[in-house]
Amino acid sequence: MSAPRTRTKVFAARAPARRAASRFVAGCRRAALDVWLLLQATVGAGAAWLVARYALDHPAPYFAPITAVIALTANLGERGLHAMRLLLGVFLGLLIGQIVLATLGIGPGTMTLAVFVSLAAARMLRGAQIVLVQAAVSAILVVALGDQANGVQRLLDALTGAGIALVFSQVLFPPEPLTLLRRAERAALKAIAGGLSTLATAVARDDDTLARQAVGELRQVLDRLQDLRRAGRTNTRVTRRALARGDKIVVREKENAEHLDLLGASCLLFARLLTSADADTRGRLEQPVRGLADVVGSLADGLDDRTVRQRAADRSLELATRITAESGPADSERTFLAYSLRTVATDVITFAGVDLADALEAIRTGALDRRVPPAAVPPGRLRRWGGRVVNWSKRVRDRIGRASTRSGGP
Repeated sequence: MSAPRTRTKVFAARAPARRAASRFVAGCRRAALDVWLLLQATVGAGAAWLVARYALDHPAPYFAPITAVIALTANLGERGLHAMRLLLGVFLGLLIGQIVLATLGIGPGTMTLAVFVSLAAARMLRGAQIVLVQAAVSAILVVALGDQANGVQRLLDALTGAGIALVFSQVLFPPEPLTLLRRAERAALKAIAGGLSTLATAVARDDDTLARQAVGELRQVLDRLQDLRRAGRTNTRVTRRALARGDKIVVREKENAEHLDLLGASCLLFARLLTSADADTRGRLEQPVRGLADVVGSLADGLDDRTVRQRAADRSLELATRITAESGPADSERTFLAYSLRTVATDVITFAGVDLADALEAIRTGALDRRVPPAAVPPGRLRRWGGRVVNWSKRVRDRIGRASTRSGGP
């Protein structure tokens, strides 16, 4: 058996263990990143239980903390909306369950009718899935227990849990649009860097299976980009409030984040072309691909750092210039791949903060004259709280002034 084939089999045998270790490390990293949100959900559940147990005198308030946890573990930026949807579902289910129970009494068809009507009503209101589920569950509990008082108690628990979740998500720790965008950007960039790194390893080992895996990883980046688009849509109202006070940083960052769509698409196209190339051509592109993976990975870790962004733009231009010089005849496969890699480099430079026209000019001439502008830094929590207090005070003064003007005061 030849040595290359032996090494390939060894790599294949170790692949499951490496993937398991990589997933474990990624899971630990996700938990570490979300520890603040997990603490909020934990404290919110405890607060909801305390309020329901001692303020409302409910001996077993299990649904109040459940409601708080469901709402506070939703996607960041959607927690308040999640709480309201959950409350709507509970109210619909309890109302319909009570009506059906009072009309038909306990019988074999009561449960079926209550569930169907609850689901239909939630769908008529164009409710999200959580609205449908909570409506059906609440109707089931009312009919199954046959106790109207229990339904009222469940509604009070839901109000308590949702109220605590709204306090946490909208008053104490409201969504910061710039932070949400950066979070989604980092996730997308790490996914792109991981796919490019896998592609470089596949080229180094001449492993077609690993190359196809790299293409699959980059295709999954579309899911990360979907999260980014959701973050942009979710925070439209927050962004409008930011614009109302003259802060255009969020809008600029949102526009800049849209370049990740182009970067993800160009990386996927480049990976597919490289996978289908011959072994000699692929081998010559290993170092540029690994360099791009390092560049994208550094961007993910340094989105708030202007120096990191500038270094990423310069390094991408260097890789594009070098691969162009080594591309060979104009009609060769290597030249075609070089143009594809240059497209990836252009998208990296644009995402780093350089205007698209300037990035294209830099790729054409091999010199980047434009500097990356300073990155917007998300405000600290104390600064956000202080800003909210100032804005709230200003709104109160404005309302008092308008009321005084209408009443004819001085």
